[in-house]
Amino acid sequence: MRYIYKNFKPMKKLLKRAVIVLFLICAGYFAFIYYVSYSQGVRAGELIKISRKGVVSKTWEGEISQGISGAQIFQFSVEDNQKEVIKDLQNYQGKYIKVYYKERYRTFFWLGDTKYFIYKVEREESPHFRK
Repeated sequence: MRYIYKNFKPMKKLLKRAVIVLFLICAGYFAFIYYVSYSQGVRAGELIKISRKGVVSKTWEGEISQGISGAQIFQFSVEDNQKEVIKDLQNYQGKYIKVYYKERYRTFFWLGDTKYFIYKVEREESPHFRK
């Protein structure tokens, strides 16, 4: 019996190290996806929609029309911790706005449907209806 236990001791050590390495790889992957942005930019257009949707986890999703015909639609997500941005978007419904976003490599289902996350919004004068 002692002989069998001695043979399993190195195996337990190896398994423990493998679990730690796997955990570190997963944590690194999630941190990379969340904190590293692929690009950052600004888009402007008429705010068509802002809504909270989802079955398992609710996320804030929106759309901006970037043309007169509405043929070019920019879809975006807003994280729950961006309370001021969500409030501004709700107030600017149907208005011409400028949004500042960061694009991630991927997203998680609990953050949003798109890879574009809005972190700032400003009201703009529409170039289509200038005086």
